[in-house]
Amino acid sequence: MPVAAVAAATVVGGVLSSRAQSKAAKSAAAAQTEASQAAIDEQRRQFDAVQELMKPYVNAGNQGLSGQSDLLGLNGADKQQAAIDAINNSAAMKTYVQQGENALLQNASATGGLRGGNTQSALAQFRPQLLNQLVNQQYQNLGGLTSLGQNAAAGVGNAGMQTANNIGNLLGSIGQAQAGNALAQGKASASMWDSITGALSGLSGAAAFKGF
Repeated sequence: MPVAAVAAATVVGGVLSSRAQSKAAKSAAAAQTEASQAAIDEQRRQFDAVQELMKPYVNAGNQGLSGQSDLLGLNGADKQQAAIDAINNSAAMKTYVQQGENALLQNASATGGLRGGNTQSALAQFRPQLLNQLVNQQYQNLGGLTSLGQNAAAGVGNAGMQTANNIGNLLGSIGQAQAGNALAQGKASASMWDSITGALSGLSGAAAFKGF
């Protein structure tokens, strides 16, 4: 076979091989990128679902914390007074006052001290003590909601950090795929030019041999 034909075949073969390597590298990079992006989208969808699932608990926690702050006066004297008045005027307060006062009066009547000073003093102290007890109980109840919301918020935060880490890893995979594709493209191009250079060197050598 003439040297020129061999050189041409070498060049064509090198070009075709380079194109095949380039196409394979692109396909592999595209497949990895697509898979990683799909995983990223699913991670985000799952995190959104977690946020939506925890939202009622976080909201309840916010309400609990706000209610506690009102009772402590952290949101102003007006809100503190309104929170205490709400308890004082509640159905529970009215029920407990009625039951407690009836019990005191019945006990005083049974012991003959209905009009005694001790009975009047007990009646006078009963309502404020009951209100104080109910305020403390309300604060504790609100604290349960606050803790519930705090735990829910922490769960969302942990899920967010885990999602961010997972997405970061997946983005790294995309970067690796693109970098691998770039390297493969460069290798294929270098291989093609090596083939062309080799073929030209062969032609040059053959021409020099004939001249000799």
